[in-house]
Amino acid sequence: MTTTPDLVLTREPAAPPRGSGTRATTRWHDICPFTTLMPERGACAMVEGVQVALFLTFEGELFATSNLDPFSGAYVISRGILGTRGGAPTVASPMFKQVFDLRTGACLDDPDVTLRTFPVRRNPDTGRVEVALPDEHRE
Repeated sequence: MTTTPDLVLTREPAAPPRGSGTRATTRWHDICPFTTLMPERGACAMVEGVQVALFLTFEGELFATSNLDPFSGAYVISRGILGTRGGAPTVASPMFKQVFDLRTGACLDDPDVTLRTFPVRRNPDTGRVEVALPDEHRE
């Protein structure tokens, strides 16, 4: 079975919000308007060649992880099922159903495996979603 994300976005680096300090090694990238994200559904964005899975929870929290499932090697995490385990917001891979903590990327079924996570924010000036892609996270 081959799956494709509902939404794939490619954007250029975003200008830093007014009054914010940015570190030289962190680059914020403009992804999409916040209003285009659907609660409890994932979306995939291509950022400098890195597939990033974006999630918006019913509580309005944003999370960004790698779209690469470390168990199967398939880029499918944005198609995962959101939930909670022990109070942690989670995504279950659609391939083999391993569950990852969206805050840390830790696999809750195998402590030796971690899903990459990225800083994500809603720009208060533009209302757009931005993801930071540190240099060390380039794939």
